[in-house]
Amino acid sequence: MGETIRVILADDHPQMRSRVREALEAGDFEVCAEAADAVRAVELAVEFRPDVVLLDIHMPGNGIRAAKEVSEQLPEAAVVMLTQSRDNADLFDALRAGAVGYLLKDMDTDRLPYALRGVLAGEAAIPRTLVAQILDSFRTPKVRRFGRKSKPAQLLTAREWEVMELLSEDLSTQDVAARMFISPTTVRVHVSSVLRKLRVTDRKSAFEVLRED
Repeated sequence: MGETIRVILADDHPQMRSRVREALEAGDFEVCAEAADAVRAVELAVEFRPDVVLLDIHMPGNGIRAAKEVSEQLPEAAVVMLTQSRDNADLFDALRAGAVGYLLKDMDTDRLPYALRGVLAGEAAIPRTLVAQILDSFRTPKVRRFGRKSKPAQLLTAREWEVMELLSEDLSTQDVAARMFISPTTVRVHVSSVLRKLRVTDRKSAFEVLRED
């Protein structure tokens, strides 16, 4: 790519921003501006209209929210997350928000310019370890643990059944959200609905009702 690639860099850690800026400038990128929070990141992206917006997830103001706003206002810009989080839920939330890349902060920063050029060329930018986790979530066989003949159980929707099946495998709310490509809040909403329909007050009691044939 002959033209200089312009980047907005947003992270609440000055030392991290300095390392990333140094790596990008060494790779012939231009860092237009830096931000320490999500709100400022969006403002700068709209002002400078860069090629790439590089966002930390857990900076003040929520990097996922910034990714969504930038993607909506500047669809031509490539939104890439640079984060410490290996949580599938964060990865899926970022992709749903419009991010086209998800890079980890422990990567060799010298590789960052190559990764971003790859994103602009249409390549995926997701660490292999996270790709493996995503594939594992699809490969995991679904084991039906509950009977579905009882009258209370018939009140549940298919989505609520899926949530309860996964929770019965001792998965966390975050894990269930990642498996189902929904937010942890949505998982909790489904659980609350199940408890209300089954007229119980906790998950353990709900599991007992659902195991009845």
